[in-house]
Amino acid sequence: MVVQIVLDKKLLEAADHAARRNRKNRSELVRDALRDYLRKLEILDKEEREKRGYLKIPQTQEEVFGWEAEATWPPE
Repeated sequence: MVVQIVLDKKLLEAADHAARRNRKNRSELVRDALRDYLRKLEILDKEEREKRGYLKIPQTQEEVFGWEAEATWPPE
């Protein structure tokens, strides 16, 4: 599928330079960058949902520090 996007001159030049440096064409560079950005958004979304979950049901002190009774550090 062909998609047109508008970039300012400096951004286009930087993208073309990065593509050449990485032996990619412009389209590959944009696809890779978009995939990376979408992965980052997905991770941030999961982190935010996890944070909200912990705020809804906070961990007890036992849950946070209880493992210390089971472990010795450094290992003997």
